[in-house]
Formats: sequence, structure tokens, C-alpha cells
Amino acid sequence: MLLLSLAVAAASAIGFAWAYLPDGGGRSERGLASNSTPSPARHCQAGEVRIDSPQLSFAVLFRSRAGVYRRPDGALLATFERRRASFARSNRKGVPTVASVLTEVRTGDCRVLWYRVQLSGREGGARARSGYVRARAVTLFEVHTRVLIDLSDRRLILFEHGHPALRAPVAVGAPSTPTPRGRFFVVERIRVTDPGGPYGAAALALSAFSEKLVHWPDGGPVAIHGTNDPGSIGRAVSHGCVRLGARDLRRLFSRVELGTPVEIVS
Repeated sequence: MLLLSLAVAAASAIGFAWAYLPDGGGRSERGLASNSTPSPARHCQAGEVRIDSPQLSFAVLFRSRAGVYRRPDGALLATFERRRASFARSNRKGVPTVASVLTEVRTGDCRVLWYRVQLSGREGGARARSGYVRARAVTLFEVHTRVLIDLSDRRLILFEHGHPALRAPVAVGAPSTPTPRGRFFVVERIRVTDPGGPYGAAALALSAFSEKLVHWPDGGPVAIHGTNDPGSIGRAVSHGCVRLGARDLRRLFSRVELGTPVEIVS
């Protein structure tokens, strides 16, 4: 189990390349559309409203350069570009910036003005874990998948429309480099062109970061990916990432959508 940042640094040495999948690996982004105001599928309750459920969640793609604020019209937390650097460094154009939606802020006539979105970072870190972005700066889309990873059982469960669709054993972080716990989301889908390498055929880059490897390139980002060491599955041996066997990885990657919530528990 290795972090993606080291994968990139060692690319020339181990002979693999990455390919970014902007369309979710052959599937279109279902539900992807410009913001509709009001949202006809939901009740028109004014104020800040949580809009996700076990069956359905939402994410946004940034349309342009936009600020994320501590509260609506409050202090600026960060500025995000329409595209960000890919975990696959060979992708010079970058990848779309995505964020998981926690709530939306509506007016009395049900116009959506703001989304509260989850930000990348470490649990307990100085960086805020969420912030507000103007609705006009992003595009909202539906996400029908959810992933639960139990570190104690070393097992992953994929849910589609709220129902279990895949259960698989995984390798998790070693005691000295544990897999971080918390609620994260899939920020990028990557296919590895050398499926026999240490990362298998594909990877799902997460918004999570290692709690220990803070001095690694890019701060130690964490992913779900394959492995060329199938004997490691079911053990706590990685640098923080989550490894799956080849067959389970293919099944997971074919289903998981960009922006998918990933909850890691112990």
C-alpha cells in the first residue's frame, strides 16, 4: 500500500503511466447538469438544508475560479481553480476540481444561493473541513454510490442507491502509518497503464491525507488502489492507502462515481 505521490515520483523507475478518466471510466456523469433553481425534486424549505441521504448524495464541479468562504459572504477560506493538478503528474492539463456537498442554502422562494462543501485535509488539522461556495460558481450533480471501509475488519463495502453491491477484503495502513479515519470523497478516477505494477490497474484518489507522512510529496495523499502483492490483502501493512485484490478493484472501479462519499471507520 503506497501513496500516489510516491507512485508518480517513481514512475520512470517502475515503468508505468497514468491516464485520467474524465468521464468516469466509460460512464457519463449521470445527473450532471447546470444548477436548476429551484430544485424540483426536493421540498422548498428555506435556509440551510441537508440534501443527501443513504441512497443519494451530491457533488459539484467548479465552473471557474471561485472562493470558498467560512460562511455565506463571510471570510475567505480558499480559492479553487476550475482545474487542479492531477495526482497523475503526467496530466499537464490537470483535472476538474470536485467537492462533496454537505448542505445547500436557499432563499424563501427556494433559489439555491450557496453550497456547503467538504474540503480536503486532515482531521484535526488547521485547515477548515468545510466551507461555502456560491451556487453560480459550480455545477451540481448526483452521486449514487457510497463506500464504507472498516479498518478493524479490513473490509470495504460499496453501496449503490443505498444497497450493498460489493463486499471485499482490503489491506490498510500499518500501525506506524495508519489509514486516516473520517468522511472523505473521491476526487479523481485514475487508470494505471501497467496493471502489473504496485498500484494495480486503477486508483481512486481520495480527499484524505496521511496522518503521519506530512512531509511526503503533496502532503501524503491517500487512495484506494490495487496491488501486485495479493498476500497483503487482509493485513495492516500499507503507508495509509487501501489496497484491493485485482478482481475486486475492477468491480469497484467500474461502479464508483466521481464525488462518491467514502467513510473510513475503525
